[in-house]
Amino acid sequence: MIKKIAILGSTGSIGVQTLEVIAAQKEYFSVEVLTANRNAALLIQQAKKFQPNVVVIGDENRYTEVADALQEEGVKVYAGAEGVSQVTEMGSIDLVVMAILGFEALKPILATLKNKKPLALANKEALVVAGDLIMQAAVKSHVPVIPIDSEHSAVFQCLMGEFDNPVEKVVLTASGGPFLKRSQETLSGITPEEALRHPNWNMGDKTTIDSATLMNKGLEAIEARWLFGLKSSQIEILIHPQSVIHSLVYFSDGSVKALLAATDMNIPIQFAMSYPRRLENNYQRLDLAALGSLSFGKPDIKKFRNLALAFEAMEKGGNMPCILNAANEIAVEAFLQKQIGFLQVPTLIEKCMDSLPFVAQPVLEDYVETNKLCRMKAKEFIKNY
Repeated sequence: MIKKIAILGSTGSIGVQTLEVIAAQKEYFSVEVLTANRNAALLIQQAKKFQPNVVVIGDENRYTEVADALQEEGVKVYAGAEGVSQVTEMGSIDLVVMAILGFEALKPILATLKNKKPLALANKEALVVAGDLIMQAAVKSHVPVIPIDSEHSAVFQCLMGEFDNPVEKVVLTASGGPFLKRSQETLSGITPEEALRHPNWNMGDKTTIDSATLMNKGLEAIEARWLFGLKSSQIEILIHPQSVIHSLVYFSDGSVKALLAATDMNIPIQFAMSYPRRLENNYQRLDLAALGSLSFGKPDIKKFRNLALAFEAMEKGGNMPCILNAANEIAVEAFLQKQIGFLQVPTLIEKCMDSLPFVAQPVLEDYVETNKLCRMKAKEFIKNY
């Protein structure tokens, strides 16, 4: 049976790669829904190629452009942010791939789970902000949340078949980004162009900058805490420049499982869609003999302060990870626009963590309000730089 896929955020990096997987596995997957925020031109192109039942353009001002272009295609067209969540009600959807970036994915994620649709999750930020709400919703609806991030996919796969065997710790690997070997003194002059040159992975701008600051690993640590029911003390980060080992799981008997694969996001994307099956493909195979050796090291949290801030937020809990995430999103945007320097990114985040009200047991409304207030405060700080 062909699995019908809804891709929310189809024009982003993960969305585009998900469509590549579907194109290569037509006998297993078809496209039922595509959504995009503003990129109407690419959404139209994707819809014409994959012929989904429905497309949604988040920007209502671009509805006419999309509707006119797809008028002869037999594709239903809707618009608006609410439409992105409402489309998950469709009974024909077998799996939702959440490729929307940032906090904006929270509502459609909760809608997906409320509508009892299995979720393949590529969004870090919503899980960082409100992982408790998301995982509670998944348990209540009895649907799986299957991670797409290579590190969390690796942990997920290492835990398959382990049932209730106790986990001692989980280790997420980090390439170290483009500045692993740079001294702290040379980081102040880093340009966005330099930070966007990741040595191993092809990712969107925001994720690539997060990798350069190591915030990506901090967010992934918080994400792992919720996905796998861990304590912060059970999560470690390991620098592994080759990015061959994606994660490791240590068990209570001293055994360690690791998942190795080439640096190709199509591999975890395909697994998330085909789970629990493994489908044949032509993606790059790992050649350990050609690599010769693998190296490892501890992260320098003095040089990459974002990682330390992320663990602080995770340990404090409440709405602190929400503050961390909102401040980071604004800081990354400001850095890309050359409004602040590379070393001012963690400074801005720390200021927000120190100045925003702390809520120990937040509900959804608290997360929404915290996100709003933190973005405003972060922008005020930027004006003073």
